[in-house]
This record gives sequence, C-alpha cells and structure tokens, in this order.
Amino acid sequence: MSRIAIVAAMHEELSALLEAMPDEAPVRRAGREFWVGHLEGHEVVAVLSRVGKVAAATTATLLVSEFDVDRAIFTGTAGGLHECARVGDVVVADALLQHDMDASPLFPRYEVPLYGTDRFCTDPHLSQALAQAVRAVLDDVARLAASEAAARTDTEPGLGLDAHLLRSFGIASPGVHTGLVVSGDRFVATAAEGADLRRRLPDALAVEMEGAALAQVCHDLDIPFAVVRTVSDRADDSAHVDFGRFVASIASRYTLAIIRRFLRRRDH
Repeated sequence: MSRIAIVAAMHEELSALLEAMPDEAPVRRAGREFWVGHLEGHEVVAVLSRVGKVAAATTATLLVSEFDVDRAIFTGTAGGLHECARVGDVVVADALLQHDMDASPLFPRYEVPLYGTDRFCTDPHLSQALAQAVRAVLDDVARLAASEAAARTDTEPGLGLDAHLLRSFGIASPGVHTGLVVSGDRFVATAAEGADLRRRLPDALAVEMEGAALAQVCHDLDIPFAVVRTVSDRADDSAHVDFGRFVASIASRYTLAIIRRFLRRRDH
C-alpha cells in the first residue's frame, strides 16, 4: 500500500488531523515525532517539520529514508502576498521559490546554485486533486459563513466551524488560488517587507517558511509533492495579530477537511 506524508510546521496546524487518526503511533526520529497511522483507509505519516527551511529539509529526507513515503503534502498557513489572496483563502502551489536565495553574481538571484532554476514545480496530479478538495471544502465554508446559526456544515460534519467564528476573521466567500508560493527563513510581519516581496516577485501568491525546502528535497529524491496553505494574514504589520487563534480554530480545521476529501476522492 502506498504511504503519504502530511507535513506541517507547527502542532496547531496539524492538531485536528492528528485527532482524527485513531490508530496513530508516534515514532521518534531526530527530535521529531512521526505519527504513523491511517486516515480514510490510507496509510499516513503525519509530522511536524518545525519552522524554517533547514528543519523542513531534514524532515522531508527522513520521511523518505526512514518511513518509505511515496508522496508528500505540506500544509498549514501562509501570508497572502497577491491582492487576490485574502485571509481565509487557500493557496495550492504549482511552484516554490526561495525568496532569500541570492548567490549573485555567481548565479542569478533566486536561482539555486547548480540546479539551473529558481523554481521547483509541484506534482500536477496531486495539486489538481488537492485543489478540487479545497473547492469542495470552501463551498461548505461559504455556505456556513452565510448562515446565522449551524455549528457545522451538513456536507462535511467534521469541519467544526461556526458562522460567528468565520465572520470574526472576515471570512465570507473564501477562494482557492493556484500559483507560485515563496519561502524564506523570515516571518514576514511588516508592511514594508510584504511590499518588497510583491515588488520583487509580483506573481507570488503567498509567503511561508518551509515549502521550497521540501520541494528541493522531493525533487532530488524523485518524490511527488504538493503544498497547500491557508492564508492567515496579509504579510503586513498585523500578521501576528490573532495568528495563534486563527491557526487553531480555522486553519487546522481546513487542513483536516481538505486532506479527508483528497483521500476520499483520489484514486489510489
């Protein structure tokens, strides 16, 4: 049976999914706990990579070498860069780039030395299947946000959101976006930093701290991968405001619902 890795940087981003794995058994490697179990009838290894590119690269390498995964999905949150990426939206990456990679003048800015490229593309089939799952989940979220009551949607009973909570974050009709996601070892939390990234990388949808590292390792090891991120903020001066509450109450529920739908709909 194939085995899929579900990776996030922080416990809060993966907490709902871990609770839904009834038979998970933690295996400790390199200071990390890898939860090996099942979800929707499929073998899953869920793990917290920790924060940053080096931590993500270590985790991705261990997933392949120690746990024999044949696909990987990195999930969690990101700061929205493009004007279309609003709080509560979901971004599915089609490529990852390190926005803090600069080996110039030896190599062009952003290009990873000796690779001849600055971008690593996600697996199109995994990404398309995830985008379909995201659309279904966000349709549920939009219907719920428009309601006055109802603690959960009828079509996805495990979503666990309510209309008041969604409205408190300004979430009404969340959308899914596919495109470039950029990574760097810095939490972008000022308007100036966000504006600089938009100027330098105008096609970037969102910014986070791990995806491009996972992408490079998966490229090297020939492992199909995808990155799906919930937009938690606009990568500006308010990025840290209510971040923890958003991750725990919104993003973690998105992650569980999206992965469940992906596993149910995907032909394994």
